[in-house]
Amino acid sequence: MRLLYRDATGAIRLTEDLHKNIPPYAILSHRWGLEEVTLQELIDGTGPSKRGYKKIRFCGEQAQCDSLSHFWVDTCCIDKKNSVELQEAINSMFRWYRNAARCYVYLDDVSCPATTSTEPPGAPAQKKRKRMDIAASPTVQPTEPLWQAAFRDSLWFTRGWTLQELLAPSSVEFFSSEGTLLGNKSSLELSIHNLTHIPVEALRHGQLSNFCVSDRYAWMNHRETTREEDKAYALLGIFDIQMPLIYGEGYATAFRRLQREVSQATKPPLMPVAEGAAFDSRAEEHNARCHPETRVDLLSQIASWAADPDGKVIFWLNGIAGTGKSTISRTIAQHFHERSLLGASFFFKRGEAYRGHAGRLFTTIAAQLAVKLPYVAQQIQAAIDADPDLYSKALREQFEKLIIHALTNIHNPQTLIIVIDALDECDHDTDIRAIIHLLSQARTLPHVRLKTFLTSRPELPIRLGFKKILGSYQNIVLHEIPQPIIIHDLRVFFEFELARIRNEYNASTFEELELPPDWPGQQIETLVHMSVPLFIFATTICRFLEDPAWYNPASQLQKLLDYQATSCAELDKLSCTYLPVLAQLVAGKSEAQKERLLEDFRNIVGAIVLLAEPLSATALSKLLNIPLSIIQRQLQTLHSVLSIPARADAPIRTFHLSFHDFLIDPAKKSTNNFWIDEQAAHKRLAARCIQLLSVNKVLKKDICNLQQPGISFAQVDRQTIDKYLPPEVQYACLYWVYHLELCNISVQDKDQVHTFLQTHFLHWLEALCLIGNMHKSISMIEALRKRCQPGMYISNFLQDAHRFILNCIHVVITHPLQLYSSAICFSPEKSMIRKEVQREMSAWIVKAPAMEKPWSACLQTLEGHSGQVSSITISPNGRWLASGLSDHTIKVWNAVTGVCTQTLKGHSGQVETDIMSPNKALLATEDIEVHNQEYGIHASKKWITWKDQRVMWLPPKYRPIFSAIGGTTIAIVYGHSSESVLVFKFSTNNPTV
Repeated sequence: MRLLYRDATGAIRLTEDLHKNIPPYAILSHRWGLEEVTLQELIDGTGPSKRGYKKIRFCGEQAQCDSLSHFWVDTCCIDKKNSVELQEAINSMFRWYRNAARCYVYLDDVSCPATTSTEPPGAPAQKKRKRMDIAASPTVQPTEPLWQAAFRDSLWFTRGWTLQELLAPSSVEFFSSEGTLLGNKSSLELSIHNLTHIPVEALRHGQLSNFCVSDRYAWMNHRETTREEDKAYALLGIFDIQMPLIYGEGYATAFRRLQREVSQATKPPLMPVAEGAAFDSRAEEHNARCHPETRVDLLSQIASWAADPDGKVIFWLNGIAGTGKSTISRTIAQHFHERSLLGASFFFKRGEAYRGHAGRLFTTIAAQLAVKLPYVAQQIQAAIDADPDLYSKALREQFEKLIIHALTNIHNPQTLIIVIDALDECDHDTDIRAIIHLLSQARTLPHVRLKTFLTSRPELPIRLGFKKILGSYQNIVLHEIPQPIIIHDLRVFFEFELARIRNEYNASTFEELELPPDWPGQQIETLVHMSVPLFIFATTICRFLEDPAWYNPASQLQKLLDYQATSCAELDKLSCTYLPVLAQLVAGKSEAQKERLLEDFRNIVGAIVLLAEPLSATALSKLLNIPLSIIQRQLQTLHSVLSIPARADAPIRTFHLSFHDFLIDPAKKSTNNFWIDEQAAHKRLAARCIQLLSVNKVLKKDICNLQQPGISFAQVDRQTIDKYLPPEVQYACLYWVYHLELCNISVQDKDQVHTFLQTHFLHWLEALCLIGNMHKSISMIEALRKRCQPGMYISNFLQDAHRFILNCIHVVITHPLQLYSSAICFSPEKSMIRKEVQREMSAWIVKAPAMEKPWSACLQTLEGHSGQVSSITISPNGRWLASGLSDHTIKVWNAVTGVCTQTLKGHSGQVETDIMSPNKALLATEDIEVHNQEYGIHASKKWITWKDQRVMWLPPKYRPIFSAIGGTTIAIVYGHSSESVLVFKFSTNNPTV
């Protein structure tokens, strides 16, 4: 940039074009008028004769008063005839204004002689702010200065380029056409805000990226530019982006290009999230919210807690099953969302994949925060770039790096609420306690008040978690709310819902069959007292009355009341809720018909409530091997207890966890004809999963027909995977062991499990790799081992399978088809798995290298260190390993899976212990690359390649120090002492799987 300065004679001169060591400078903001002075006119000395020179002289004199020797004016500091310079200047303009020591706004349409100024040039900022406070006080009514009306009408506030000139600098001072100081951006803040509708936080030099994209676009509304394209270009700095300027393209095209650049720049980071967990997700779309006249006091208390700057960091709403916690959560999330207070929401749901555990809780919350706050998105992306494995790290590290650190750098005070529903449905008690503890740490944030509204049943792990953070939370026990309030809310709910049901029924039936206007009359009071205190009872009744399979609300209501009168006297509340619904299935049937219907119910509905994650009717039909028509017939009368979509390929869900609890409760075995034997149902599901996977060609080598041995997982599109591995197959691959564990049976030689693994072990692992869950195979194999008797063949097989997976997991997670080459080649010759799967080895490997005979004592090689390991230690339970590095960091590893779960930084010196000398375990090698041009074979750092295609991954132990190739034979010298040689021989055919 070029700057202006005064020479010894007082004449205004230009510096050379400066690229570094730029001195402090003032900058002018103004409206362009007639006779502006150009760069060339300033150089040739004709500038002082033009009217525009007055503004240049003013800027220089004001800069001199502020002890600044340099200043900048756009009219004469840019060579606008040079298109390259003009492009660079416009793309740099925001930065130039932001870096200015002072910005002077020259308002040529506001007159204020110096004698009437209310802000003398030397007035301290503190004094000015005090005057502004007085002017805004409701008890003092000062006379408005004469220039104020002209200030409000100034055309400067209507120009496009002046938007960034207002927001970019930290110091902005406004001057009249006479050069009189009117005030600064701070003292005139209220007036500017009212004129521009720009938030005061943005005017106070806040991070513009903290404001949502649509708001920043709106700041340009009602502003104009001389060139229509400039209305888009003037926003470049507001979004901190750059793009080429194409004058003549028109505003619409320029704005579309701007939108594309902004979309790319503000795109939230890609993170694994729990689909359907947000309150406004498709999965939660039709779930109930509170009626406006119910829960009034409770919702008011929650809103007051959120608004209280000194309020506790967590609001815990706890209540027994069915008291309406999730409905309140959805309502309060909607309330906060409409007021721009909602940071994120997560609704746990047991049995729904990632919504049933904490693995994706904080990544899902972080992803939602990134959408709301673009600046946070940048911080989160930086954390991911620094640690790409952050998603798989411990909950603490995810929370600290993705949420706490990302919010720490926000300097605008604001409140953000996180809504977490049904924490009791999160697997693993230790995770539940960790979540509560971590959320309580949000109080340490300096500027953002991050609060959490959390609901759960009052179960022991949760009570223990809150006991450890006494003083950090506020709580209400939902089932202890005074009964008159609950009765009122239930009455309002029934009056509203039954009126809706009556009106919809009357609109769709013959006039003679219409329900009377006062239906159901006094029976509402009966329903209210039947429901107290369970809202789930009330909602189930309403779904029961409008069930499309029996759509006659009056007769349905009478059935319910008759059942309550005759059968519910000795039953608990949940039985009274669900048995009237289920009793219809067998009403009026013979004993033989009842038994058949109950058997179908246990097989179909039993599977639905016990599945690890929901399946569609189509997938369920294939998994259970039950015709789709029978599944449809079974479900058609269960709309009041199950969420049954219209499409057969959409997942079926339970409305409430209490339905699952009711069906499997052992205490109800004698009173509930629909009782489901949980172990027997899991046994059937495990068997059906294995049978499905064992069907010819459901699982097979290279199931997606990829053919290339070195193809990476990232290169395989999701549509291809879903085509060859449909939902029921993916489910069976992931959860057959889960069901086997829960049916409590042992694994035997030659049984169904043994036979399946002998035939499909590698095929199953390949499928797990393709659906992104290979890491789960380790815990699944361990679970199977625990169900075996020691000494059995299958027990030894599983032990060997565990070693086999640990040996190859690092490569097959990213390159699944290496299961059939590298994984087999580099397993020991006496490995049971190698012997069983030798037939699966890729045909292009003519001769595999000789390997060690049995497995060595080395379980795994952990890769990921960037420096020398200086210490190592193992947790007492053997589950965790920590390695200290010479770069002052510690890596924490899962000793079972080999995944680095945490990187700890901040030590002042090298991490040292005397537990183990690490140098004996760490090898440093020099990679020498060799290749054969005739066949295109190449041996390098980690891979053997064929014509630039990766075909064989080399484990760390076998990576080359020196290599030689003759024809299709490769000899690799490896190992620290260079005493070991690895010999491969390949076919001359193109390598395929």
